[in-house]
Amino acid sequence: MGAYALCFAVSALVAYGATYGWRKLAVRIGALDHGGERHVHDSPVPTAGGVAMYAGFAVGLGVASLMPTFHSLFHDFYAEPVGILVAATLVMALGVLDDTRGVTAAGKMAGLVLGGGVLVMSGIQVLFFWVPFVGVISLSPELAAPFTIGVMLVMANAVNLIDGLDGLAAGVVGIAALAFFFYTYQTDVSFGFAAPSSAALVSILVAGACVGFLPHNFNPARVFMGDTGALMLGTILAAATVSAIGRSTAPSAADMAAVVAPVVIPLLILGIPIADTVFAVLRRARGGKPVTHADRAHIHHRLLELGHSHRRAVLILYAWTALFSAASLGLSIPRARGILYASLMVGVGAGVYLLGPRAGKAWAKRG
Repeated sequence: MGAYALCFAVSALVAYGATYGWRKLAVRIGALDHGGERHVHDSPVPTAGGVAMYAGFAVGLGVASLMPTFHSLFHDFYAEPVGILVAATLVMALGVLDDTRGVTAAGKMAGLVLGGGVLVMSGIQVLFFWVPFVGVISLSPELAAPFTIGVMLVMANAVNLIDGLDGLAAGVVGIAALAFFFYTYQTDVSFGFAAPSSAALVSILVAGACVGFLPHNFNPARVFMGDTGALMLGTILAAATVSAIGRSTAPSAADMAAVVAPVVIPLLILGIPIADTVFAVLRRARGGKPVTHADRAHIHHRLLELGHSHRRAVLILYAWTALFSAASLGLSIPRARGILYASLMVGVGAGVYLLGPRAGKAWAKRG
């Protein structure tokens, strides 16, 4: 655990320091966000701050490669962490291009598919996963590659869609990544894996990058992560998810974990962005609009409409993400079931306090 803590600290510190430099450079090169349908700010703000987050992730991965604890993960050029870094680099570059000059939806899709292809070539793909009451489902290589790329596309776009309020995406992803780290770390321990997993290492590095970036990005934001950060974070989380699925095959039937498939845990931890993505697709399909059409009907926009302040809306979504994450950990880790019950009680109380009175007043005014 000490080695993971050191990697977390390195990633956070590098991301924090690199963001200062990027903010100045972004102004010089004109990498500014002038607002739009998905943002609520009025004045230009430096964007593409995901470059600094990438720096934290990459440096943290480099430090990990030099540590004896993680030596087994970096056995050759085709090792999983190397493939994840290459994919993250490609998607980060795609995001910078989109944030500074603009990229068509088809262009972004092609770039993300390319990044997914790199993951598949590195051996990060869903060949099988365990589903409760069904057993182990195996995928042929012809299906495994597109399925893996599809997972990456969903997660990358899920993170991108919630990046609409200051600090929202960085905080939600940071909480989710930290929870996913504890899940994968506990899975490694429970299943007796002698070597550390790529999923655990990558998750803790993402959490560190988000923590380091968040002080610059929380309301009022002095820099945005842009598509550079959102698409990159989604790609890395997808890689960690797929890598983790491949290491969990059949939980003990005596545990509650046997009721919750390993493939479902990441979906629960990332419940807020994934739910927002599903609602957005359904909403736009019903309205006859393309899936890529931007609007102001996301979960965070709804909270603003209910009368919550910018910061309060973000903190509510942090709380919901933490609740989903705690519940997931409680279900998947038998010794942590107390966390599940406590989180449910706290979640219900917080929901009544945060949403009840204010929501009632807001809807009454609208009526």
